[in-house]
Amino acid sequence: MQRRCIGSLLALSCSVISLSACQRNEPAHTEESAPAAAETRPAWVDDERIANADAEPENWLAHGRNWSEQRYSPLDQVNDANVGELRLAWYTDLDTNRGQEATPIVVDGVMYSTSAWSKVQAVDARSGQLLWQYDPEVPGIWDVRACCGVQNRGVAVWKGRVYAGTLDGRLISLDAMTGELNWEINTTDQAQSYTITGAPRVFGDKLVIGNGGAEYGVRGYVSVYDTETGDLRWRFYTVPGNPADGFEDETQAMAAKTWTGEWWTSGGGGTAWDSFAYDPALNLLFIGTGNGSPWSRAIRSPGGGDNLFLASIVAVNADTGKYVWHYQTTPGDTWDYTAVQHMVLADLEIDGTERKVIMQVPKNGFYYVLDRASG
Repeated sequence: MQRRCIGSLLALSCSVISLSACQRNEPAHTEESAPAAAETRPAWVDDERIANADAEPENWLAHGRNWSEQRYSPLDQVNDANVGELRLAWYTDLDTNRGQEATPIVVDGVMYSTSAWSKVQAVDARSGQLLWQYDPEVPGIWDVRACCGVQNRGVAVWKGRVYAGTLDGRLISLDAMTGELNWEINTTDQAQSYTITGAPRVFGDKLVIGNGGAEYGVRGYVSVYDTETGDLRWRFYTVPGNPADGFEDETQAMAAKTWTGEWWTSGGGGTAWDSFAYDPALNLLFIGTGNGSPWSRAIRSPGGGDNLFLASIVAVNADTGKYVWHYQTTPGDTWDYTAVQHMVLADLEIDGTERKVIMQVPKNGFYYVLDRASG
């Protein structure tokens, strides 16, 4: 009897594992449940489809399932009454024994994901068959230049293409059907120890990617590229650079007032290596930023100061990258209390009033609920 995958898709150790409730010849959802556009255009994910993700809960169209990043699935076929009946349906071995941290994207029965060394896979979610794999061939030296391993946290899927960042700082666009390379660009200066381990986000034909490397003396920034051409649309720096070179905008000049000494000689840090969130109604992109470079404020900013925008949530205009507001969770951070952890959007009733909020639990251990329009 054929077993269908109706449960969770997990990336663990060196395999992709599918769990099944073992209901014979009874798929959880038929292919007719997908929108008509998706039937004729494989892996066709766009703004409208993500906005209406609840209408097709069998898919997982974005990193956090939808733009709220809540990661909540409305599927109910597997529940607390039958979860104990889950059995292995299939597994797919990966060609690496390094750590796996990706959130798979599932579109119309195909699971798109990444493994260690920034390899990208497409897997048939029903059978576990590997449809294709793309290896960006990251040079082995980057295992040394990365602070914390060669893992990768996943892809973005948009209008028939699959996007991923590579450990050595590239952004790649692949054909979702074949895995063939459309384009690749360098998003970082490869002479410095920048890395990418995070998953890109995509909305409105704009592709968002950050980077890591604050442990090794880099200056953090977030870049947005055109999904079709790979052209840079805008860039937001998370810490100010050398004042003698001139600041990119008034926001950088404002941030520089919270630093002392010659911080730019050690990069400054503030890298946005994991979490983003997007609010289409407010047209805001939310950026979670990391630790300083070096960790100790006494070295990088000997006269003290908050050191903006380290360990902060920063909201910028999604079309232009222009600063809107920030909330710093750990001013002057000297303990690696990064604020790159997942940010979740929700509408909550607080003191009798419905508020649009953004929530995060950063490394400092406090739980923050902020007004996402004002910070």
